[in-house]
Amino acid sequence: MATVSAAGSGTFSIGGDRPVTRLGFGAMRITGPGIWGPPLDRGAAIATLKRLPELGVDFIDTADSYGPNWSEELIRDALAPYEGTVVATKGGLARTGVDRWIPLGRPEYLIQQAHTSRWRLGVERIDLWQLHRIDPKVPRDEQFDAIRSLIDDGVIRHAGLSEVSVAEIEAAQKVFPVATVQNRYNLVDRQSEAVLDYCAANGIGFIPWYPLAAGDLAKPGSILDTIAKKHGAAPSQIALAWVLKRSPVMLPIPGTSKVEHLEENVAAADIVLSDEDFAALDRAGR
Repeated sequence: MATVSAAGSGTFSIGGDRPVTRLGFGAMRITGPGIWGPPLDRGAAIATLKRLPELGVDFIDTADSYGPNWSEELIRDALAPYEGTVVATKGGLARTGVDRWIPLGRPEYLIQQAHTSRWRLGVERIDLWQLHRIDPKVPRDEQFDAIRSLIDDGVIRHAGLSEVSVAEIEAAQKVFPVATVQNRYNLVDRQSEAVLDYCAANGIGFIPWYPLAAGDLAKPGSILDTIAKKHGAAPSQIALAWVLKRSPVMLPIPGTSKVEHLEENVAAADIVLSDEDFAALDRAGR
């Protein structure tokens, strides 16, 4: 059996100085149902995390709100001291129950959460910390100033934003260098095309969340299904290969709590779509 590796996805340097393999891992689903509480099967979650370095995955995306706290703690238990793996985390969402997410961007809260994430992950400095959402109830410059202070104080190395517009990125850039942007993006959800193009033009890493989604395109007989059969692959693998080919700044982070599913996702790194197939999927996805 051929060795599965994320290496085929290529590399990107976050902030210009933290190279990572482009196909990463999203650590939201290693927690309990509704992203609330501990995992139902802790052993499976730990096994999935331990498999990452063996598969060449060295970029993990998590958040203090996943669990909350459980995802970061599991990552530390499985992988610290990391040995080359970059663990990115996020702050700025409070949790009050199953599937409940509340933006909370008061500066003192953001600073507190970054410190506690650092301790939970077991690192001296967080390589990448991202604002999970801009809180509409707090002036955005106050949130950006808090991030600037975290960089200046050595709590975080690089900072990013999530679910933002080009205008919001430009506003943040006046306060701190935006290293990454994490917006929802996939083959059939292209609302962030302008943001992706801006990131590509400015060397900002673009982390698409929900990257495997293909909607009706995954149905039997579709163009996606046809191309998947041609490659002997699952439609989700082709959707992921398309996302990787879309831009060199793309850092997709498909997540799972099962080793088999992880290996299937990583295998997409070696799928090479022709320009014709890429364009056909692009048209269908729009």
